[in-house]
Amino acid sequence: MFLFGRNVAQGARLRALRALYRSFNEQNGPEARARRLLREWLSPEQRAQFDVNGFFEVTGSLTGRRYRIHQGTMSNVLELDEKLEPKVGWCFLPERALAVGDVMLAQKIALETDEAAVLAIAKSFSPRLPFVPRAMRRAPQI
Repeated sequence: MFLFGRNVAQGARLRALRALYRSFNEQNGPEARARRLLREWLSPEQRAQFDVNGFFEVTGSLTGRRYRIHQGTMSNVLELDEKLEPKVGWCFLPERALAVGDVMLAQKIALETDEAAVLAIAKSFSPRLPFVPRAMRRAPQI
């Protein structure tokens, strides 16, 4: 009976240690650090917009167009029209894989400092059409 009690206590300690590790990693892992860095670079208005909506808006350095950067790494930048409605979607990202916050920060800096170079390499897409995987586009067989 005594050995059983000790194993239960060891199991509880192990679960607590795993929970502590998960908590530490969530607060200090690459995604959390990238998100903190992004928030530091956002203006107070952008930060508030990001907290409420999950996106923030930037102004292009060359044309003065407004862009909305949504949380994500691909196809997450939308060019806005005069009514702040999505007009064109733009897909551009760093050459290597980065945390989501780092990609969004790179997109923000690129649009605000060298909009022309960004648009020269970016791929456009329609922001109004939902993405449907190719396998799902076929009509169902009856």
